[in-house]
Amino acid sequence: MSLPATHPENSGTLGDRCQLVEQPDRDIRILAKVGGLLATQSGQRQMLAGVLDELERELGMTRGTIMLLSSDGSELFVGMARDILGVEQKDLRYRRGEGVIGAVIETGEAAIIPHIWQDPRFTNRIHRREQEPCEDGSFLCVPIRLGSEVVGTLSVDLPLQEAGKLAQRSQLLGIVASMIAFDVKSRRTEALHQQQLEAENLRLRSALEEKFRPESIIGTSHAMNDVYLQIHHVVAADITVLLRGESGTGKELVASAIHYGGHRCQKPFVKVNCAALSEGLFESELFGHEKGAFTGALFQRIGRIEEAAGGTLFLDEIGDFSQAIQVKLLRVLQEREFERVGSNKTVSANVRIIAATNQNLENRVETGLFRKDLYYRINVFPIFLPPLRDRKPDILLLADHFVAKYARKMAKDVRRISTPAINMMLAYHWPGNVRELENCIEYAVLLSKDGVIHGSNLPPTLQMPEISEMVEAGSLKVQMDLVARDLMMDALKATGGNISKAAKQLGITPRMARYKIRKLGIDYQRFFKKPLG
Repeated sequence: MSLPATHPENSGTLGDRCQLVEQPDRDIRILAKVGGLLATQSGQRQMLAGVLDELERELGMTRGTIMLLSSDGSELFVGMARDILGVEQKDLRYRRGEGVIGAVIETGEAAIIPHIWQDPRFTNRIHRREQEPCEDGSFLCVPIRLGSEVVGTLSVDLPLQEAGKLAQRSQLLGIVASMIAFDVKSRRTEALHQQQLEAENLRLRSALEEKFRPESIIGTSHAMNDVYLQIHHVVAADITVLLRGESGTGKELVASAIHYGGHRCQKPFVKVNCAALSEGLFESELFGHEKGAFTGALFQRIGRIEEAAGGTLFLDEIGDFSQAIQVKLLRVLQEREFERVGSNKTVSANVRIIAATNQNLENRVETGLFRKDLYYRINVFPIFLPPLRDRKPDILLLADHFVAKYARKMAKDVRRISTPAINMMLAYHWPGNVRELENCIEYAVLLSKDGVIHGSNLPPTLQMPEISEMVEAGSLKVQMDLVARDLMMDALKATGGNISKAAKQLGITPRMARYKIRKLGIDYQRFFKKPLG
């Protein structure tokens, strides 16, 4: 019995027809696996290696290579490659237009090469193929695109195949390359965002270091020179510091200078105002708490000590601690460990402690309000900050600094302080210290109408009738210096900071004018005329 004739439309073996049916399913399965790799692999090299392994395992593609374009777009480097022998991947580079891969980058078009050894463009640089008939094969290379921009290539070797099958494989590789492109784009965006964050972090750190370095603490008096010397001694030593002085003397500024000048400067500087928190709240604030430790503790929270890990913890107004908190703080200082509220797990405290107080701790120890053992633990290296009334030579320097600061902030052209206003500031006793002086200058700059701070612009507390009479009557040199300073600043303002013209206006030589400017501490650059526009 003879078999029926085969219809032309049903020509081909059964295996061929099954293969045609299975191919779409296989391609979908491959794309699903590649998508899974892109979604689950965090490292780019691991993800690319997984993609090449999948292509080799499912489709028999060998010598898979993914090339990525350098940031300047001048050359290609190996992102991931298989079957490289005796060559470091980092040393493999292709220029635009060089070889088959370079041509794909240059044109943005896929390369389909049925016979590798019939194409003279092969450089054979990445893979060591033996140029023998038995080693001949086909080659595919598709571009990796981000929109209209080509950022890399995906290439593979295949056994010899006809042009139709190679075109199908090229389409599949193009889809895989598109999926890789989305991953490259997201990683580039993330890297750019990270670079921006790092640049902003460096900018902020630079600004903080500029603001809080010891050179930014204004003052040239003998009392402040002693403070600078103590800061210099302690800044590199990782010991506990106790800053003492009246409120408003700049204890926080000194603490910042110590932190940013030491080896912990790259770590956090955490400030805690001990007087602003109740006892129950303070314990949670300092040590942190576990979820459910007390009513309202809905989440675990780390305390300020853990926030300052590796850095510095600044405890302002430490004299206001309760006895219960003092005991726990003593353990932190002695053992460098603590527990969160509601937990029995011990946490290490790698922090430097800088404490500050405006109270007489010795009296509080005698009355039992402050533990003696804690006092000796924090009083390792005390630094006393002098009140402003004991550093009269610094008043004018500070006042000039605050005038420049608030004139800039309020966009006002205020450049000097009149002699009567200076006399009033020198005679005042400044119970609020530097903080009060800053507030007074801010008030005066706001009221100034003609670019000069007059006595009438100062707050009422400085305008008492007896203030001008309180200036030391016998200090003729001080009075003469004040008059000379006022005249010099008037001349500099009139001449736009030109020392030669100011000297001529005052009837003295430029050399004498420069000497007076240095002696009187005048910043003549403040008077430079700003360009128009």
